[in-house]
Parts: sequence; structure tokens; C-alpha cells
Amino acid sequence: MNSHLLSVYIIAYNEADKIRSAINSVLWADEIVVADSFSDDDTAAIAEEMGARVVQIEFNGFGDLRNRAMAACSHGWIFSLDADERCTPEARDEILQTIALPEPADAYYIPRRNFFMGRWMKYSGFYPDYRQPQLFKKGALVFNNQDQVHEGYRIVSAKPPGYLKQAIWQVPFKNLEEVAHKANKYSTLGAKKLQANGRKATMVTALARGCWSFFHMYIIKRGILDGWPGMVIALGNFQGTFYKYAKLVELQANWQPPESPPIKK
Repeated sequence: MNSHLLSVYIIAYNEADKIRSAINSVLWADEIVVADSFSDDDTAAIAEEMGARVVQIEFNGFGDLRNRAMAACSHGWIFSLDADERCTPEARDEILQTIALPEPADAYYIPRRNFFMGRWMKYSGFYPDYRQPQLFKKGALVFNNQDQVHEGYRIVSAKPPGYLKQAIWQVPFKNLEEVAHKANKYSTLGAKKLQANGRKATMVTALARGCWSFFHMYIIKRGILDGWPGMVIALGNFQGTFYKYAKLVELQANWQPPESPPIKK
């Protein structure tokens, strides 16, 4: 492991329409690792064609996926990039300057600028949108293996984390259909996470949580100032949160259809 070189890992599943742009934005890195969860489209083929090393990892939640993707990286510094994210030249320069410092921090948060419905989001909690440390020394970041989604993490360092100034880009939804698709996908994973943590819910809980998530994003996070994109994002957040708790109720109740006995003449 070379402590002065940088690996980039990109997690992906059926991202054939996004993976090329993501890889193009980090061709300057010393190594690109695509952690693919057995996509059934051309994600892996495109990544290999572009010079990335593809490792296949069965999906058992995002926490486990990220830990195994980091383990596959060869170098001392790691930059995490999702398939819907793009590094910018300004962020690249700041990353390279940072890892060349005599005494850098062990982990850094990177701001993200989100593009949706033809415009850059300025509010809605989407800028600067620090997610988790995305630049870090190998071994300095560990994720919770049990977390299906919204994975918790721990920074393994006595040093406080740093914050970079130059933003990377994210295109979180390629279209409105993907807003609904992600709300459905992540609500299912979120319900399983809540159940694993021993949480309980009712349909009243689901409605209250959904309404609060809309209010929080649209009013408190000032999504209203983002125009229609802010409204769509807030409604998507309501949908995802409502169904996360509604699906938890479903898991608790284990509803079964009524029996249909044979009806004879």
C-alpha cells in the first residue's frame, strides 16, 4: 500500500447510464475501483473498458458494501464517489493539494452541489450537503455493517476531520421516475433498518413522520426557495419517509390475505 497515492471507489448497481461520467471525472486518480453488486446491465463492462478495476460484491446493505469496497482499494488515500456524483477540476486540485500536506487530517468532508430539474439546488438541505467523509486515509473510516441504508460510520482517528471548500457535483435523480423509484427502494431498506434496531410504528406514526419530513425540508431547510424542484424533492421525501414507517408497520403485522377454501358444487 502506497501512502502517497489515491484510490477512488465507486459503488454501483445498474448504473450504465451514469458510470461513464463518474469515471471520466476521476481519471486523474492512481486507481479506480468500481464496487458492483452484480449489475445486469453494462455497468461492469463500461467500467472495465475505461480502465477501472471491477470487484463484484453481493449487496447486504450499504454499510457492508462500503467497508468491502474500501478493503479492495490498494492505496493509502481513498476518495469515495457515488455513481451519480462527479468530481470537478477544482475539487481534484484541492484533493491533491490536501493529501500532499505535511500533516493532513485523516478524514475530510467534501461539499456537494446538486443538479435537478435543470437547475442547481441552493436550499432543501442540498447544499453544501456534507454526507460523510469522502476523502480519508485507508483505515480511518469504518461503516456499520448492519446498516442497510443511511449507513452510520466511525472516524478512527484522534485528529478532528477537515472540510474541503471545493464542491463535487451530484445528479441525484436523472428524471422524476427515479425520484419515486428511490423513495420506494430506500423506504424498504429503511424499514428493515428500523426493524433491526427494534423500532415500532403505527400508521399514525408513518403519517406524522412523513408530514414532518416534508415540513423540515420545504420550510426549515427552505426548499420553497428552490421553486418546483424544491417542492418535488420535499414531496419525494414525504413519500419515502411515510412508506418507510408504513412498511415497518407491515413487517410488524405480517398481514396475510384471507384464506379461500375450496368452493364445491
